[in-house]
Amino acid sequence: MDTTVLVVDDHAGFRRCARRLLEVQGYRVVAEAADGVSAVAEAREHRPRLALVDVYLPDIDGYELAALLASLDDAPDVVLISSHDPSELSPVGPDTGARGFIPKERLSRETIEELL
Repeated sequence: MDTTVLVVDDHAGFRRCARRLLEVQGYRVVAEAADGVSAVAEAREHRPRLALVDVYLPDIDGYELAALLASLDDAPDVVLISSHDPSELSPVGPDTGARGFIPKERLSRETIEELL
């Protein structure tokens, strides 16, 4: 069974690259979103099993979005992503609803599965 994915990032180029990478590695990207409001709507409509969420979005930060997504019925597993150095970011605590963090340059099926 393929895992369905929502990719949330405000950079269209990254979303495109992430989609290609994930689909080659056996995931099925069912939706993309450029901001938090769109991400919640896409998650409600498509019910992905996994949401990759950029920490820095234009309308809400990824930590808050992870908590919102975790509160949905049939909530996806949320993995935070960023191109920023992990030392610059807040720790991913249990109150965020996220399973963990992966730097964008390390995004792969292997790193995702290590968190899940």
